[in-house]
Amino acid sequence: MPLLNLYKSKIHRATVTDANVAYAGSVSIDEELMKAANILPHERVQVLNYSNGERLESYVIVGEPGSGTVCLNGPAALKGQIGDKVTLIAYAWLTPEEARDWQPIVVRVDDRNHVTDIIVGESVERAGDG
Repeated sequence: MPLLNLYKSKIHRATVTDANVAYAGSVSIDEELMKAANILPHERVQVLNYSNGERLESYVIVGEPGSGTVCLNGPAALKGQIGDKVTLIAYAWLTPEEARDWQPIVVRVDDRNHVTDIIVGESVERAGDG
């Protein structure tokens, strides 16, 4: 049976806080944002840059919890700059049966990359509600 590649979760319209071309690669993301979006260390993500239209794939490394860090590292640093708005998307392979009831997670953040709300499927949980 073929598997379908659906978006698992995303951090929507985060602000790039750093771009470090000297680092070997990856995207550093605040650990609290990773947990909210159910994104694991080393997981592949797609980065969509609203400021310049770039799209890239990389993997995630854990940033300092509560820092709001969204840092483009290595070659990814050449695809964006501090202050750019990006969405980071993780994907999952699902069977057609799993896909029918799939509930992706959307983490919305403020300009400092702190969670404002979490949307699971169609329900919205405001930051601090639980």
